[in-house]
Amino acid sequence: MPAPGVCLNILSERNLKDGLGSPNNPEKFLDQDFQQLKQLCLKERLRFRDNLFPPEMKSIGFGPLKRDDLWRVVWKRPHELVQNPVYIAQGASRFDFLQGRLGNCWFLASVGALTFQRQIMKQVIHEEQSFAENYVGIFHFKFWRFGSWVDVVIDDKLPTIDGRLIFVQSKMPNEFWPALLEKAYAKVCGSYADMDAGNICEALMDFTGGPHMTIKLSEPSEKLWDIMRRACQSVSLMGCGTRGGEAGLLQNNVLPNGLVEMHAYTVTGVAEVVCKGRPVKLVRIFNPWGHGEWNRDWSDRSPLWELVRPEDQKCKVVLDNGEFWMSMEDFCKNYSDLDICCSDVNVLAGSHSSSWETEVHKGQWVIGTTAGGCSNDIDSFSRNPQFRVTLKETGEDPRDKSSSNLLVSLIQKSHKRNRHLATNLHIGFIIYELKDQREKFPASFFRNTRLVGKNESYINAREIMELFRFKAGEYLIVPSTFHPNEAASFLLTVYSKTKATIEDSSGYGITRSKIIPRDNDESFQLFSKYADKYGEVDAEGLQKLLNENLYAGPSQKTTGFSLDLCKIIVALMDLSVTGKLSEFECLRLWKRAVFLKDIFYGKDVSHTGSLSLNELRNALNVAGFILSDSMLNLMALRYGNSNGEITLENFIVLVLRMDCMAKTFKRLSAGGPNMMLGENEWMHLTMYS
Repeated sequence: MPAPGVCLNILSERNLKDGLGSPNNPEKFLDQDFQQLKQLCLKERLRFRDNLFPPEMKSIGFGPLKRDDLWRVVWKRPHELVQNPVYIAQGASRFDFLQGRLGNCWFLASVGALTFQRQIMKQVIHEEQSFAENYVGIFHFKFWRFGSWVDVVIDDKLPTIDGRLIFVQSKMPNEFWPALLEKAYAKVCGSYADMDAGNICEALMDFTGGPHMTIKLSEPSEKLWDIMRRACQSVSLMGCGTRGGEAGLLQNNVLPNGLVEMHAYTVTGVAEVVCKGRPVKLVRIFNPWGHGEWNRDWSDRSPLWELVRPEDQKCKVVLDNGEFWMSMEDFCKNYSDLDICCSDVNVLAGSHSSSWETEVHKGQWVIGTTAGGCSNDIDSFSRNPQFRVTLKETGEDPRDKSSSNLLVSLIQKSHKRNRHLATNLHIGFIIYELKDQREKFPASFFRNTRLVGKNESYINAREIMELFRFKAGEYLIVPSTFHPNEAASFLLTVYSKTKATIEDSSGYGITRSKIIPRDNDESFQLFSKYADKYGEVDAEGLQKLLNENLYAGPSQKTTGFSLDLCKIIVALMDLSVTGKLSEFECLRLWKRAVFLKDIFYGKDVSHTGSLSLNELRNALNVAGFILSDSMLNLMALRYGNSNGEITLENFIVLVLRMDCMAKTFKRLSAGGPNMMLGENEWMHLTMYS
C-alpha cells in the first residue's frame, strides 16, 4: 500500500524543488518506470502488457464505436499487422497520419503543429524508440500535465477490426508513431472515448508546457499578423477551429468552400506575397483528416497564384494532402479562434529581447474553506487563496516601454481521473495593489481597495491568461471560481520581465494532480454497486460495502464498521485527498481487507470474535509487523475495547494505518533514520491521515 495523498503532496513539493517534473527529469505517470519495466521484460523474455491501461474494452470506452463493433475489436501488436513495422519512417511529419473513428481532431491538429517543432517533438515522442533493437513491446511518451512533465508508459497492443487500426493510422502502413502517441494520450485521458471532442489548446499545452493564448477572430486585433509571424519564427504551436460549435465531433458537415464545420485545424505558416503589385497576407492551414481543403481564393488551384511574383510561386503546392493557403481576411471570417502555445512569452506580449522570470504555485479551492467564489459576495470572496507577488525594478529594452511586463495564467484541474467526467468551472482572478504587510487579508481590505487588474471574464476553460503592464511593487492575486463552494485544484503561474516572487498568503496547503490508475483484476464486482455517479465511493458507501460483504466468521463482539472508522480508512487510502475512493483505490483496499480478515479469524483461536493481546501479536506477525510490548500496549489502548481486545474492524484500521505510517516515514526520510518536517507539512500529514 503506497503512502497517502498528503504524504505524496509533501513529496511532490520536495521533488519539484529538486527538479522532478522537468523535461529532463519527468515524473512517472501512475508510478510506472519505463526503464525498469523494459529491463524486466528483457530479463524474463516477455512482451510488455500494460495492466494499468490494458488491451480491453474499458480502455476504449463507450462512444467511439457501436456496441456491436466493440465485440469485434482485436488488440494486435504492429508486427502482427505488418511484416516490418517501423516507429518513424523517414522523419515524422504532419502528412504521416489520417484521423480514425474517433472525434479527436483537436488532438491530431496539435500533433500536426508538433511536427513543425523538432526540438519539442523529440522530447514528446522519443525518436530513438524502435521495433528492432531490444524490442519488448513497450514504448513511452512525455506530456506536460498541470505543472509537471510526466513519462507515460504503454504497451504496443493497438485496437483493430478486421486487421485494420480503428483509430489514427499512418499513410504508410508500417509506420506506427501516430497510433502509439494517440494511445499514450488516451491513457492520460482515461480511455480512447475520453479523447472524443475537445479544444486544441489542451493538447498544445500538454506538448509544450508553455503559456497559451486564445484570440477571438471575430474581432481581430491589428497586432494579429505580427503575433502570428512571431509565433512562426519561434518555438510555438498554433491551431484554429471553424465555427459551428465544439470542435471534435465526427459528424462534421463539409461546407461548399471545402472547410469542415466544428473542426480543428493546424496553422502551419504565414507568408506575404505580392499579387499584381499589392502585398497580400496569407495563412497556411492543415486539416488533420489528411485531405479536404479550402477551395476558394488562394487555394491550391486558385488562379490568383498565376498573378504573384515568380519568387512567391514557391508557396503554391497542388496536392490533396489537407494543407492549403487562404488570405488573412478569409481566415478571420471562417475560423472562430486562434490558439497559440509557445515557450517564449515575448511572442504573446509583443515585446523584443526581454527575458522573463517564471513563478509557479499550486493551490486548491476547498468546499467550506477556500472555495469562496467571485467578488459578488466580498465576505465569501475573501476566503479564497491569496498570493502575494513582488515585482522588482529592473532594466528594460527601451522599445518595450509600452508593452506588457506581466502575464498571469490560471489553470484549473478536476479531481476526476477520466477526462469526460471533468467539468471545467468558470474561473477568474483579480489583482490588487498592496500597501501593507498583513498575511491574510479580510473582507474589509477588498471593500476598500481598488483592483488594478483582472481577467476579462469568468470562463469555463482549462486555462485563462491575461497580460498586464504594472510598475514595481507588491500585488495580491486572488484566483477564484465564479460560484462559491466549487472544488478544484489550480496552477497559478506568473511570468514577469522583472524579478518576481510569489508566496501563498492564504495559509492553505498545496494539492497534487489526481492519480487514479485502473486495475486489471476483474474479480472485484462490488464497486459499481456502491459507487456514486462519478465512479467513486465515499465513507458512507464504504461503510455499507464492508459491513454487507466482509464478515465471514464469528463476530458477536463487533458492531461493524462505524462511519468514523470508514472515514479513517478513506483518509489512509485516498491518494488525491478528495475524501472518496476511486475504483482502483477501493480495489486495493478490498484485497487488503480480505487478507487481514483471513489473518484475523485464523489467529482468533479462542473464537470470540476479537483478538487478545497475544492473538494480536501473532496476527501482526503474520501481517508483517513485530511489535515491542510497549508498542503493543499502545495499540491495544488506541484500537481495543476496555479489555484490550480488538475487533475485526479495528484490527484492519490498525494495520492499514501502521503500514501507511511506516511507508510514509520511509518515503519522506529517503531511507535514512531521520525525517524533517515543517510545521505545515506535519499538521497536514497528521491531521488527515
